[in-house]
Amino acid sequence: MIARRRVTAGSLSFLLTVGITTVYAADTNPPPIPPPHAENMPEPPVTMEPMLWQPGHWDWNGSQYTWAAGQYVPAAGHGNMWMPGTWSHGPNGWRWQPAHWQP
Repeated sequence: MIARRRVTAGSLSFLLTVGITTVYAADTNPPPIPPPHAENMPEPPVTMEPMLWQPGHWDWNGSQYTWAAGQYVPAAGHGNMWMPGTWSHGPNGWRWQPAHWQP
């Protein structure tokens, strides 16, 4: 006999939320962020659209850090200040804030 389970919108939303946010228990410390890789910034691409250099940065995937190489991105839609990823401590433990553009 095969048991079938129905996934509701609420449970799917919960699963997606848990999968996206990384939280450490309040009594454990997150691993330290490794030092950045040395990168050479290439010449910007020739485009009609203004481009910004987004530096390489470490991202936390839930179990380890992965390196995201630097790249040129369209200036439109991004803030004017690049913020590296950081850990912050709150009432529910440690939370990873990924690298992002700040408006």
